[in-house]
Amino acid sequence: MLIKSLCKPQPDKLYGRPRIYSLRPRQQRLLHEALPRFRLTADQATTPHRAFNAAPTTRIFLEIGFGGGEHALAQSEAHPDCLYIASEVFENGLCSLLSRLVPEGQEAGAPPPDRLRLWPEDARLLLRALPDACLDRVYLMFPDPWPKARHAKRRFIHPDNIALLARTMRPGAEWRIASDHPVYQEWVQDVMASQTAFKRIAFAEGERPDGWSATRYESKALREGRVPFYWTYQRCETT
Repeated sequence: MLIKSLCKPQPDKLYGRPRIYSLRPRQQRLLHEALPRFRLTADQATTPHRAFNAAPTTRIFLEIGFGGGEHALAQSEAHPDCLYIASEVFENGLCSLLSRLVPEGQEAGAPPPDRLRLWPEDARLLLRALPDACLDRVYLMFPDPWPKARHAKRRFIHPDNIALLARTMRPGAEWRIASDHPVYQEWVQDVMASQTAFKRIAFAEGERPDGWSATRYESKALREGRVPFYWTYQRCETT
């Protein structure tokens, strides 16, 4: 079943509805007035350091699917010497993070943080636009498990996406993955065992490792009795 799923091409979209709940007036202002200033554009993605006015040696972190944004904000604040790109397609998630960054009433004028930008589109489009070996860390925190077998092709952990990450991550760069769903946990272990671009350097079960930040999905999993898995992979040296 795994091999058959891996052989299936991925769909154009890995996600469903772009919005889960109706947007309130402030959320609409955040999307229409603040997001254009806070987003990384497709043109900027080709030379990301310039988008931040940062030196080419400055490290870049990417979070794929930041959900409510608490993890992205915590990690960006914990690494003030790094540039942070937070990717999310769901409007409710974008609003959640923007509401943390923009004081109420300042949607039209509040400046974006110096070292944090949002990518409100499919993360695969960003990965295709980024230059080679530009990422120093990538996060995939509690992604949608798409637990049904027929939906396996929608999971971000897929050979095509691993190849995209391998191109954009420098040798030695770190990829952190977390999941609380048994189907996805097994999927990660099987898929990552079948590739050679990344090697596993750490694994934890049930207890979040030091230096990792909490997410609302992790808290929900623990409340409901599920056991999160935490993997750390490293981009292998190229030959």
